[in-house]
Amino acid sequence: MYSHHVISKDHYILAAGVGCIILLSSNVLKAAPQIGACPVFPDNNIWNTRIDSFPLDPRSDVYIEAIGPDVGLHADFGSGLYLGGPIGIPYVEVPGDQEPVDVHFFYFQESDPGPYPIPPDAPIEGGEHSRGDRHVLVIDTDNCMLYETFASYPLRNGSWLAGSGAVFDLNANDLRPDGWTSADAAGLPIFPGLVRYDEILSGTIAHAIRFTLVNTRNEHVWPARHDASSSSSMEYPPMGQRFRLRSDFDISSFSPEVQVILTAFKEYGVILADNGSDWFISGAPDERWNNDTLKELERVTCGDFEAVDVSSSMVDPDSGEAGG
Repeated sequence: MYSHHVISKDHYILAAGVGCIILLSSNVLKAAPQIGACPVFPDNNIWNTRIDSFPLDPRSDVYIEAIGPDVGLHADFGSGLYLGGPIGIPYVEVPGDQEPVDVHFFYFQESDPGPYPIPPDAPIEGGEHSRGDRHVLVIDTDNCMLYETFASYPLRNGSWLAGSGAVFDLNANDLRPDGWTSADAAGLPIFPGLVRYDEILSGTIAHAIRFTLVNTRNEHVWPARHDASSSSSMEYPPMGQRFRLRSDFDISSFSPEVQVILTAFKEYGVILADNGSDWFISGAPDERWNNDTLKELERVTCGDFEAVDVSSSMVDPDSGEAGG
């Protein structure tokens, strides 16, 4: 699918199809993520902040040992169907005049009230018959607003039933009230942490990536706002914990597509956002993914990562702005 030509230790060419050549360099400033004409949060948001020079979390070794150093990564996204649904967390872009509909929430005390501009054919994580998380992600690309729901079921009258829901202004660094969930257990947005195939084509992923673990602590750290565990064991990481791939991990033997992901793991890291299977990496489904190539991620293990302390970049505990 791709060809890879070494230029120097700081440059390589990723050729995607005929006539499409992208030159990458470790010395160039990477553009912040976008969707349509909208930023996916400001450049100075903690999601979009490089953490390769941040200090280790003092409990890094403890976390790695508790999770299991030999546990391999799994790309929880890809092409095709699994159990009748798309592989990954889908999203849909809508215009500013998309008709809003009522959403009825089970956890209404911690949900942003509707209406939400959810189209009747909005893709549901796992498909319409899924018994899983059933996330629905909608981006209004005219007004740069992100709408996310969990346990989402369409009703015959055009409204939706959902477990919880959250609305995010993609132009702002606002966080949810501390203690509130979102469509995710950590109280964070989901979309900014997805691996998208268009990012692979661009040659860069300039944001943290969402992942899950089975065991977490009943605490959360900035920028997370919520936790969902009953365990107080300090050997388990809290929601919102950031990890990064060690700088000495050699990525040269991986396919170019996977190298883009691994580079993001080193530079921007991964963020613990939900309870789920260990080291499942979140992304959006796309028919352009090569599922066999994505299996290369299974060669990377928990022991190749280290936990990072991002607290020094916190400007305000109630804001996602990162400074310093």
